[in-house]
Amino acid sequence: MILLDRPYVSDFLMNTIAENRLPVVMTDAARELGLVSGPSVMSEQEAIESARADHLCGGLKLYTNSENALGWISENLGFTELPEKIELFKNKARFRKLTSSLFPDFFYREVSATELDDLDLTKLPSPFIIKPNVGFFSLGVFKINTRQQWQEALISLKQGMTAAQGIYPKEVLDTTSFIIEQYVEGDEFAIDAYFDADGRPVILNILKHVFSSQDDVGDRIYTTSKSIIEENLDRFTEFLTEMGRRTCVKNFPVHVELRLTLGGDLFPIEVNPLRFGGWCTTADLTWHAFGFNPYLYFIHGQHPDWGQILSDRAGRLYSIIVLNNSTGFDLEQVLSFDHDQLLTNFKNPLELRKVDHRKFGIFGFLFVETCEKDRGELEGILQSDLGEFITTT
Repeated sequence: MILLDRPYVSDFLMNTIAENRLPVVMTDAARELGLVSGPSVMSEQEAIESARADHLCGGLKLYTNSENALGWISENLGFTELPEKIELFKNKARFRKLTSSLFPDFFYREVSATELDDLDLTKLPSPFIIKPNVGFFSLGVFKINTRQQWQEALISLKQGMTAAQGIYPKEVLDTTSFIIEQYVEGDEFAIDAYFDADGRPVILNILKHVFSSQDDVGDRIYTTSKSIIEENLDRFTEFLTEMGRRTCVKNFPVHVELRLTLGGDLFPIEVNPLRFGGWCTTADLTWHAFGFNPYLYFIHGQHPDWGQILSDRAGRLYSIIVLNNSTGFDLEQVLSFDHDQLLTNFKNPLELRKVDHRKFGIFGFLFVETCEKDRGELEGILQSDLGEFITTT
């Protein structure tokens, strides 16, 4: 069963649903996103009854493109384990507690929004990361090294999170509670995967999160390649296997972010339930990069044959570029973004998605293919503040 919700559903996912007649729920949000009636489209009540029947026989399998749909699940599918599993993963403090025995020396602390002004920084590790306990898309995430950075973060939190709260529901972004964690040095990765009917993890993609500097916590570039998959597939599968043992999830898609230290240790950053990467990004990149459809792989319980898939992918990088607002201008000041000029900076753009920046806070997404030995295109956009592409008031 597919549950669609705002803010975005890609043509690729819509076509996958239509061409394969995948059962999809006709909610108000799905209708606004362009879903039309068809042989596999169910009313909300039909979906609830179908989920009830599947749950009783142990075969409930649900995918959603957006965390905005989590509220619908909690409201309508309370007879299943899904609301409890969603809360387990979305609540970062609860997830840290669940996995604390794996990382006994890892510092974390949950604090309420009302406590932030009075925090004693001398009792916190340096550097540390602060982020909403229930959050999304690097919103409200700050790396703190100094008291000055802390004061600047507090101002940004108070100003920016209120606006973001109007875009995403509380199941996706809740700024009443925050989690503070020690910062772990190492490379950051994102994984699209699912746990099959037996609870075994199946990895569908691995992307490296590329940063412009040690202080960068943004989402500008995620990259996948033959070498990234091959170097990490076994250890990440082992990590997800242990996570599956602790959470007891089955028929359950996830988007996992984790950090790999120089010593080879893995630390989970967060686990996003019932979906792959937000805005239909990482799953659609899997199709562009590796030629298989991760939505269908989850629905049909298929496992990638990575040896075959990667046999002709050497030397190429496949990347998502998030066109977030790093221009220094408030979004209200930005009249337009020149996507055509942006495209001239890349030899092989794969797909461009334009976004209403005043509504969603970003300018869009770009999928590109580049040469692994020539990272100039990616480095250029990584270091850019995007100011050259905008016109302002």
